[in-house]
Amino acid sequence: MTTNSSSRLGIGMMLCASLLFSTGGLLCKMIPWSPLAINGVRSLLSLAVFALFFRLAHHKLKWNRTVFLGALSTLGVTTLYIMANKLTTAANAIILQYTAPIWIILFMALWFHVRPTKPDLITAAVVFAGILCFFLDSLAAGSLLGNLCAIFSGMFYGILFLLNQFPDGDSLSSLFFGQVFSVVFLSPMVLRESNFAPQTLCAIVLLGVLQVGIAYICFSIGTKHTNPLSAALINGIEPVLNPVLVAVFWGETITPLSFAGAVIVLIAILVYNLWGVLHEAEAPAA
Repeated sequence: MTTNSSSRLGIGMMLCASLLFSTGGLLCKMIPWSPLAINGVRSLLSLAVFALFFRLAHHKLKWNRTVFLGALSTLGVTTLYIMANKLTTAANAIILQYTAPIWIILFMALWFHVRPTKPDLITAAVVFAGILCFFLDSLAAGSLLGNLCAIFSGMFYGILFLLNQFPDGDSLSSLFFGQVFSVVFLSPMVLRESNFAPQTLCAIVLLGVLQVGIAYICFSIGTKHTNPLSAALINGIEPVLNPVLVAVFWGETITPLSFAGAVIVLIAILVYNLWGVLHEAEAPAA
């Protein structure tokens, strides 16, 4: 596979992952369970998707320190983000979690001695500003503990984008074992629930299969063929599209400022990726 085709595959997979991740808000609205119970059961269902993919792709599971770090990070992202939503406002949680690109820049410098380019930094600032506009109307002081949970969720999320950069790393194995940890620690919470209506069961199946299982497989392939910071910036679509889907299908309203923020994010990501593709196309000729 050529560099250009590999890069396009990575961008395409990250876009697919972001679109699938963005269905989480809408599907969770349809499930009257506690967040921890939802996370445990959707992780259980996602394991079936991972197992099928491993069989079809002949992918072998790995286990080493890097995979373990990724598994803990997977558990940290999902659990801390759900805790943040309980302890602070939803807007604070998503904004603070999307500090992930900042963590990526820091970790890339510390672990791999790679500095971000000027376009990387400009796009990261513009995307963050767009997301901030989208949630500005509902931002609040919130709980200090909830805000800290969201920030550390962003830190763990940043680590997920870097797993394939390590020589012994395997993002798929880390994501798989992260779901296993989630099942072990969180799935028993479902025993406290009583609503198992068809709509609830349908939503949890879609959540586990699409929003976690297939989405994380796309995420893993995307981060393998894309620069970690580029992948994180593409993923900026998810925190914007998530509430848009809720607004469209659940009747929540979107303010003009929110709409402007969404447009800023989409344009910034589009320009950034077009610039990257053109830059790669010109490189061989140069």
